[in-house]
Amino acid sequence: METAKLKKFAQFARRSLIEQVSAKLNLVLAEESAARREQPKAIAELEKQLQEHEREQVVERIAYTWFNRFCALRFMDLNRYTRIGVVSPAEGQFQPEILAEAKMGHIDEEMVPEKIRQQIFALLAGTVPSRDPQAEAYRLLVVAACNDYHRVMPYLFERIADFTELLMPEDLLSGNSILAYTRETMTPDVCGAGSNQLSVISNQQENSDNCWLKADSAAAEGGVEVIGWLYQFYISEKKDKVFGDLKKNKKITPENIPAATQLFTPHWIVRYLVENSIGRLWMLNRPNSKLIEQMEYYIKPDQPESDFLHITKPEEIKICDPACGSGHMLTYAFDLFYTIYEEEGYEPSEIPEKILTHNLYGIEIDERAGELAAFALTMKARARQRRFFRKPIQPNICVLQNIQFDDSELKNYMDFIGRDLFTAPLQITLQQFEEADNFGSLIRPAVTDVAAMLKILEEKSVSGQLFLGQTHQKVLQALQQADYLSPKYHVVIANPPYMGGKGMNPRLGAWVKENYPDSKSDLFAMFIERNLDLAQKHGAVGMITMQSWMFLSSFEKLREKLLDNATILSMAHIGARGFDSIGGEVVSTTAFVLENGYIPDYKGAFVRLVDGKSEAEKERMLKEAIQ
Repeated sequence: METAKLKKFAQFARRSLIEQVSAKLNLVLAEESAARREQPKAIAELEKQLQEHEREQVVERIAYTWFNRFCALRFMDLNRYTRIGVVSPAEGQFQPEILAEAKMGHIDEEMVPEKIRQQIFALLAGTVPSRDPQAEAYRLLVVAACNDYHRVMPYLFERIADFTELLMPEDLLSGNSILAYTRETMTPDVCGAGSNQLSVISNQQENSDNCWLKADSAAAEGGVEVIGWLYQFYISEKKDKVFGDLKKNKKITPENIPAATQLFTPHWIVRYLVENSIGRLWMLNRPNSKLIEQMEYYIKPDQPESDFLHITKPEEIKICDPACGSGHMLTYAFDLFYTIYEEEGYEPSEIPEKILTHNLYGIEIDERAGELAAFALTMKARARQRRFFRKPIQPNICVLQNIQFDDSELKNYMDFIGRDLFTAPLQITLQQFEEADNFGSLIRPAVTDVAAMLKILEEKSVSGQLFLGQTHQKVLQALQQADYLSPKYHVVIANPPYMGGKGMNPRLGAWVKENYPDSKSDLFAMFIERNLDLAQKHGAVGMITMQSWMFLSSFEKLREKLLDNATILSMAHIGARGFDSIGGEVVSTTAFVLENGYIPDYKGAFVRLVDGKSEAEKERMLKEAIQ
């Protein structure tokens, strides 16, 4: 994918939106502002937010909220997942379709509540005073559309709080508006919506449950992938600032870890990792599967194997990306699973729901990236199943949250529920998420088999206990996070964060020395250890990491541990210039697949790609070696 235009747009959009939201904030907080007279509750909530968080954080969060929504709406418009174009004009028109239709007297009654419809009609008819009636009417339409999508994607389209609506960018209709630039950048080809990329495959009526959209491989790569690229570029200037501060000996704080460590994985590396982990597991269980026909990067085992995880049906397989970012690994895994279910004879209308419910799990510390991962998976499901939006299916994406309990809070809760249910390790587990934004998926819960306890507590009622309700929700959330971090996965796959000890804040640095003494030199090395913990015995771990763990003395103990407890099934030694988005020799990497278990005398497949001068050349070399 050509990314230069995406980068330019995303960086411009961030600066522009921050500027617009900041100016709007000054306007609404002015002593005699109309907002203070007309929406005092919204102003009170906004002022509360500013007391709890720095102004810069509030502005940046709201700016990104609108960026996220505008890009999501544009993507859905182009792929015709929206009932009407919310940010996109109909063919031959210039204004967004939803506004053009409203001017003709047509507003979707399911999407826009009656009261709001009347306001819009009054504005467009000129019966209420307004400096810019069309702009005001359109703003109401956009808010209504966002609130409508809350039903389907609550993680991305939270019901818009009044103060967030107050800070919505002012100019949305001009040729220089943020939406105009969004449309110019997110073209049909970029979003996988070109006429030659998507075709309706159905022998049923258009509204049939069996009507689904099938994207070819080019569309898949050039479609939802754009979401990840936009996010990486949106935070790229912040990333530059973080690393600039690091040179001044300013450590990377928890809130800046996502910006410092996000790196979008090239599609061919994703395919190599997914096909040689998930694909390999399925081929071992179904040697005659036609799945192999779509796996260009799959390396066949040299000899028959018998000691592997046995699968009776696709629903059993659990895949986790513990640092999932915007979900690139998971979206390609979705494609493989779709083929697997299809080959096993499942009804097409059932498959997307089964994949999202049973197979794919993602963990993140970055709320924004987690939202985009869930959105990307929802788009994959909607592309395959026309009526998917009618189903309340949420992807299994867990954004780890800090959870803290006051000294007496947990004691009072356990006394009420029944202290005998809370073993000492379970009590430790509940308090292990105080710094989840700092330690992330590296947290090893003291108790991992928490499903039964979760079920018991979910059935407990604390409705009559005013002060225990919030504690109850925190306990449930801690156990849900512990469940995601349990060693239950058949495959763990990741492009983990990279951060050396010099960049770690003091608390993180001290914690990793205590918890990961054999891999403490860099976060990516700790994730190699942690991912093996998350995988079942004989499960697979697929990763792309810095290559330094293979050579440096600081990783000697990690290498010994891997040689004693795991087996390298295959490795593509990429070296430098494996990421076109990073110039020069900055990042030298290796991609590999491990089995969580030692196999004596196993001969892994090793491919040397270090001589390739670009992504494309390295990809070609890998394909040639596999053939």
